[in-house]
Amino acid sequence: MALRGRCRFIVLAVQNLSQPGQRAPAFSPLVSMSRTFCSSARTFSLDSYPSGPRRNASAGAKAERVSPSSGRAQRNLSAVALSLQKQPLSCNDLLDLGEMEENRRKALTCRYQRRFIVDPKLARTVTDHLIQDIEDEKAVIFECNPGPGVLTCSLINCGAQRVVALESDNSFLPDLQALERKLDGQLKVMHCDFFKLDPVGQGSMIPPAMYSEKLFTDLGIPEVPWSADVPVKVVGIFSQRNERGMLWKLIYALFERLSVFRYGRVELIMFISEKEYRKLVARPGDTKGYQALSALWQMACDIELLHQEPWSSFVTTSKHGGLAIPKSILLPNEHLCLVRLTPREDLFTSVLTPFNSNTLVMMVKQCLAKRKSRLVEKLNSWNPGGGQDMLAQAGLLEHVLTGQVYPQEYKRLFELIDKSEEFSQSWLYKEILENTQRTGCCI
Repeated sequence: MALRGRCRFIVLAVQNLSQPGQRAPAFSPLVSMSRTFCSSARTFSLDSYPSGPRRNASAGAKAERVSPSSGRAQRNLSAVALSLQKQPLSCNDLLDLGEMEENRRKALTCRYQRRFIVDPKLARTVTDHLIQDIEDEKAVIFECNPGPGVLTCSLINCGAQRVVALESDNSFLPDLQALERKLDGQLKVMHCDFFKLDPVGQGSMIPPAMYSEKLFTDLGIPEVPWSADVPVKVVGIFSQRNERGMLWKLIYALFERLSVFRYGRVELIMFISEKEYRKLVARPGDTKGYQALSALWQMACDIELLHQEPWSSFVTTSKHGGLAIPKSILLPNEHLCLVRLTPREDLFTSVLTPFNSNTLVMMVKQCLAKRKSRLVEKLNSWNPGGGQDMLAQAGLLEHVLTGQVYPQEYKRLFELIDKSEEFSQSWLYKEILENTQRTGCCI
């Protein structure tokens, strides 16, 4: 009789749960069950970037059936799981950033000249400046050459859900791949050198060299309109061997929407030398710093200084030892500067397009080759007698020097030249075509 009573009690309880008018069970049991439910659901999908509702990363996983008879309970569980998924790792789950000396030892095994972040304190300082970027779940974070992975762990500890480690030295890959397996999908490791993407020429690529099309396709990151949100944020340290050359390569790609910029307004958050940073932000009239590269980057991007760090804070691997600080006579160069370069949404217009932007780049390079020359003389060399009228239309003084013209004024001047019938057949355009074919400046 007692057994029959207990069975009747169980049947009544199941019937109560199945009735649509009944309230869902208390929330506290759901929280405890959801920890098990989402234990394997902290993955992210790199192909989830396209606009629209974010796909639940756990959709393809085999989830435990908690309560088949309660749709509301299932919805509550999904909500709890999703809220837990967006939170940073708990104190018990935080990744170990390692000891500084051990990190240094690993970094020094690199055979190439590179700089590494090995100090956990510096990694956390950098991450603190990237909190907004980490919270922006629409963008994937590319980390260039993470090496021992100190900054990688710091990013994930702060809640980064979509990090792609692009490592060029295969000696660092085993540890990074072990970290990837340990996590629940927040990290993807690839043997790739960001600074060697899209080399000139054709044919198959051997890693770490790679075409950006293959990289983005493998990661499931689609092309988006220039006006869309930033799809990718690239974090790293510029190589000192060819820092200036890399800035030129990127600015050409940006204006022509090639390489990584084919996929949208890719944002760069990079450590660069203080010398090059000061040149990038130099203003017209600064004869020491203001150059063609300054005008083009200021025209194309918002430039923000996030942090300055002494060279000695980084571990440097080089053939001759030491910090390998580039020489600088005219400008100070005591720090590496963490700089954010965000492409302007309004860069392209009905006149300036990716198809004619290489003409603008060449025009600025020619004008600022001699920063103390009169701009009207340069214009007259392209169209004899037309320089004064063009300056008047652009609102510039007749005696203005090329080194006194602001980036946006060069952009305005180019748009006037592009629409002018007198300038359309000038030798400037022929020289640009010849220069492109000769040097392969387009990437």
